[in-house]
Amino acid sequence: MNNTDHDAVAAASAPITADLLARLHSRLEADAAAEGLLDVAYTVVDSPVGDLLLAATPTGLVRVAFAVEDHDAVLTALAEKVSPRIMRAPARLDPAARELDEYFAGRRHRFDLPLDLSLSSGFRRLVQQHLPDIDYGQTRSYKEMALMVGNPNAVRAVGTACATNPLPVVVPCHRVLRTDGSLGGYIGGLEAKTTLLEMEAAA
Repeated sequence: MNNTDHDAVAAASAPITADLLARLHSRLEADAAAEGLLDVAYTVVDSPVGDLLLAATPTGLVRVAFAVEDHDAVLTALAEKVSPRIMRAPARLDPAARELDEYFAGRRHRFDLPLDLSLSSGFRRLVQQHLPDIDYGQTRSYKEMALMVGNPNAVRAVGTACATNPLPVVVPCHRVLRTDGSLGGYIGGLEAKTTLLEMEAAA
């Protein structure tokens, strides 16, 4: 009997505890990664705007989702659009979780994470790539964003790009407002948008 068989027998005869389940999951996670079977890793972290689901591919962070988006539905969409080989793997998301903690603590004004922008394309992706150009604590109108990306008549399309941003907070669509200064929409809800803007303004 090899070591793997011994481990399996020991696991089968041990009482099922949270610690045992965590160890088994960690081993499954490591084995899946080693075999190249893990295409999308995810975890859920606490934040001042509620629980955030973080998901990453080998390319980079691919999704940040608010609880109001329904994390189960988000994971289902990722399985359909990216890969069904998806697993909770918190260690893979440690850099993202750390940078988000620093951001919410007011110590980080720009994210340095590799990003996977494959969930967006065309004009939406162009807008989302320019959102980090809005400095921390600053805002722009949808019209100003349209000018920034070289299409001044695409104000409504800019709004759609912000509304469908798969990486909210990290890619700061919350910094885009209506021309009259009102909030406009937000994927995480207006309360979350207000919280983020007030936090940045107070820093």
